[in-house]
Amino acid sequence: MAYSGSIPKPFIDSLLARADVVQVISQRVPLKKAGATYKACCPFHDEKTPSFNVNQQKQFYHCFGCGASGDALTFLMEYDGLSFVEAIESLAAMYGMSVPREQQTPQKRQQAEKRQQQQRDLYDVMQLAAHFYRMQLRDHAQSQRAKTYLKQRGLTAEIAKEFKIGFAPPGWDTLIKGLAADGKLQQQLVEVGMLIRKDDGKIYDRFRERIMFPIRDGRGRYIAFGGRILDQGQPKYLNSPETPIFHKSHTLYGLYEMRQSRVQVDEILVVEGYMDVVALAQFGIRNAVATLGTATTPEHLDLLFRQVNQVVFCFDGDEAGTKAAWKALDIALPMMEGERLVKFLFLPQGEDPDSMVRKEGLAGFKQRMANALSLSQFLLQGLQARLGGDIQSVEGRQRYAALAAPYLHKARGVYQVALLEEVANLVAMQDWKLGKEIGLRAGSAPGRKGFPVRNQTAQMPLKVLSVPLKIIRVLLKNAQWSQIFSIELVQSLQQQEQADYRLLAATLQHMRNCVITTDNLEPMVELLQEYGFGGMLPQLLNVDLPDDPTFLANELRELVVDLAKKLDVLGLGQKGWSEQEMLRLNQLIKGL
Repeated sequence: MAYSGSIPKPFIDSLLARADVVQVISQRVPLKKAGATYKACCPFHDEKTPSFNVNQQKQFYHCFGCGASGDALTFLMEYDGLSFVEAIESLAAMYGMSVPREQQTPQKRQQAEKRQQQQRDLYDVMQLAAHFYRMQLRDHAQSQRAKTYLKQRGLTAEIAKEFKIGFAPPGWDTLIKGLAADGKLQQQLVEVGMLIRKDDGKIYDRFRERIMFPIRDGRGRYIAFGGRILDQGQPKYLNSPETPIFHKSHTLYGLYEMRQSRVQVDEILVVEGYMDVVALAQFGIRNAVATLGTATTPEHLDLLFRQVNQVVFCFDGDEAGTKAAWKALDIALPMMEGERLVKFLFLPQGEDPDSMVRKEGLAGFKQRMANALSLSQFLLQGLQARLGGDIQSVEGRQRYAALAAPYLHKARGVYQVALLEEVANLVAMQDWKLGKEIGLRAGSAPGRKGFPVRNQTAQMPLKVLSVPLKIIRVLLKNAQWSQIFSIELVQSLQQQEQADYRLLAATLQHMRNCVITTDNLEPMVELLQEYGFGGMLPQLLNVDLPDDPTFLANELRELVVDLAKKLDVLGLGQKGWSEQEMLRLNQLIKGL
């Protein structure tokens, strides 16, 4: 049984059969005919000689420079920054096709249709609100204060238009009156957090006398707002609450606008405020995003690493900025793998990215980014600073090793080994001895190439879950979704060396056989212990994951695509994709 609301595989096949990859790509990238194929400079990396090839007959593209490959859906996901489901919907719209859903019971189908319509209505409501605030900035009698503020911050009308910046006028019912909201619309405005309902039933505008920054999802739909107060008052920034269409731990301000700018970026700068993002864009730095009134989450980093391999966190140089940086390091450390690079940029006290770029200009700010501390530099120097610089004495070396131990346990793979070697050098020990002392089986002992790396998840909870564990996390919400995984995929999972992949295979088999159900999780506990993840069930269950079935279904779709790619990467190596390899990857994804 396919999960509720899933898109039938035959439809995806027929959509790809009808779609022309040349037509899809040529709408975004200029292609030139070159014999039986088409060529262009690759949109995914900088190059002067075209190495991006599009094969119309085989309906896929391949770049011989960076290895980017795929079909029409893959291109939309990578170029437009869409999820798998969003790419299907976008491609279907291009060819005038409506996206069907799997057959359900009449009752479930009616419930799903009602829920989807309600969600579409909420997006429409947010569109109305965004347009209203935009018009208020243009026409309201008191909008001059807002315009003056924006001009003082150096923003042009063009950049304000691009980011759809608006103005929430003073008054407790301005939005209600401006939209002529009847009872139904008022209730919808409450649901999306634009109005607040008091205990006595009275309602009023959430945002008043504020510069309004609309927040958009990957498809450009308005899902929330951030409001910056004019003049004095608290809070300085007011954000939309969690709603059926807005989940702040999964959203980054400015990411949609960055994608739409079509500027090729190798790294993304994470800043703290909306104004920082807009001001940097004004100066030509189009790769800045901001978290939405919350600390960086694993979901944020997942989202960032889907775009680029390099992430730079920018913080104030005060105590609060340092504390936030350590929290970001804690999240990032277990995710350091492959070509990923995380850096930390600290600004002088009293400065923010907006003021800094105005003082130093584009070149000066970019130089600061280039000189930012790597994660390992920040970690090792930061630990030394906690000791007052003393790592020469016996006591200092012992204390430094003790401080470093928790971070070494959180790291994984090659990064863990390299970090252990650095710490061992600083405390004048051999890495294998230090590893043994802190209970970490990594490093190299005399006379042999190295210890087998033991899974550490049983020793301490992970703040960042791997893709297989994230899939299990979603499946625990609805075990019936295990039916979408093919037997071939389960067999491939069983053959992997990594314990989390084999755990996923065993979980899928148990769920298929109804041994593990949403109401019976005892066998799940036994599996976690068997594969070295004992004690992790509470972490898998108690997560910041909305219960909305549509959100969960889309999340599972994206995770399945990520899993398919990771499995194929494990088998194909690091030399890029040949035509045969790309066909294998596409077939694996389509079979899910």
